[in-house]
Amino acid sequence: MQIRNLIFFGLLVFVPISIAARFLGWGDLVVFVTAALAILPLAGWMGQATEEIAVVLGPSWGGLLNATFGNATELIIALVALNEGLVNVVKASLTGSIIGNLLLVMGLSMLLGGLKFKEQEFQPILARVNASSMNLAVIAILLPTLLGITSPTIEETVLQRLSDWVAIVLILVYGLTLLFSMKTHAYLYDAGVADLGLSDLEDKDAAHLQASTEAGHEGHSAEHKPKLTLWVSVLLGATLLVAVESELLVVTLESATSQLGLTEFFTGVILLPIIGNAAEHATAVTVAMKNKMDLSVSVAVGSSLQIALFVAPVLVLAGWLLDQPMDLNFGPFEMVAVAVSVLIANSISGDGRSNWLEGALLLAAYLVLGLAFYFIPVTEALA
Repeated sequence: MQIRNLIFFGLLVFVPISIAARFLGWGDLVVFVTAALAILPLAGWMGQATEEIAVVLGPSWGGLLNATFGNATELIIALVALNEGLVNVVKASLTGSIIGNLLLVMGLSMLLGGLKFKEQEFQPILARVNASSMNLAVIAILLPTLLGITSPTIEETVLQRLSDWVAIVLILVYGLTLLFSMKTHAYLYDAGVADLGLSDLEDKDAAHLQASTEAGHEGHSAEHKPKLTLWVSVLLGATLLVAVESELLVVTLESATSQLGLTEFFTGVILLPIIGNAAEHATAVTVAMKNKMDLSVSVAVGSSLQIALFVAPVLVLAGWLLDQPMDLNFGPFEMVAVAVSVLIANSISGDGRSNWLEGALLLAAYLVLGLAFYFIPVTEALA
């Protein structure tokens, strides 16, 4: 059994502990911390189950499944928070997810991979395609914010309607990116890993990641046919438990963050994205240290794209269904932070090469932004 799976099994003990802490009245801080720790392995099992099922379903359905459930944990947490009326926390978590994937995850991957290998390469054409998609997504998401800043007298209902239409456009663009990556230009995404045989992969988890990245090559599917019923049960069970733990996390968020001396805004930008994406982050760093930088960059940038093109629009439409005022009108500082993160990430990844210094620069940028989010007053951040 892999070390990662052993850790996942060990952390599962926090599932009953968090539930017991809630019902036995151990305090909001204990519930918050144990629920956060419980979500970490559940997110990992959801990711592994998705990859296993994708191997069985084949290229088209498998790729669609991975694309849909790639950020399922974070989406569930955000939906629970949105249902509780924590709209600003949800917006902050979207901002933090984009920033975290582009700066923290890619930075750690380049740093640790660069310490082991002097220089690593990945396909520059994919970097350019991802950069173009990311630029479009950021412009579309931040457009309502810019409109609100430049037209102070505009009504909230107008911004809400604009956000609804922008959300629909972004979902359509997301569908086009799936068509591009899985059908018309799938060879671009296969080229970076097509020459890697299973013997080159050092563990089972990396093999599954390769399978999902390649949208399920037939040869791999023939050699590895996981039990579909078993992994579907794991996926459903983990999803249900994530929903339960997310509820515990959200209802204790305000009290727990106050006891920790943190603002809800900082928690949404920094803590919640790390909790929801920890397993995916670990995967990106692991494959980078195995000199599979194509896969690592795909995980980091792909996750940011999914947040911007799929998760954010879904939450806007969900806000309409839940009667919560969820729009794309972010705070000015959030807008600047996302734009800066995309600019830095694109400038560093554009040449298709990376080293440890570039990773350190990305991490430094994330640290500086994190400090700013920590010290900035919430009223100013959301003004």
